Amino acid sequence: MEKVLKIVSLKDKSTDFEYWSSKTPVERLDAIELLRSQYIKFKKDVQPGLQRVCTIINRNEG
Repeated sequence: MEKVLKIVSLKDKSTDFEYWSSKTPVERLDAIELLRSQYIKFKKDVQPGLQRVCTIINRNEG
């Protein structure tokens, strides 16, 4: 990912929505993965991967 710095006036500042709308889906996913990996490195007690949730529902056959 190329690092870019652009200084603008507060009046001319575009929104985050406009910025991310201009990116491809692959670029958006790459950004999410970068943030996720940085978070895992920052938090020592976080397990990498997705949390698994299992719910058992008892149904009465009737």
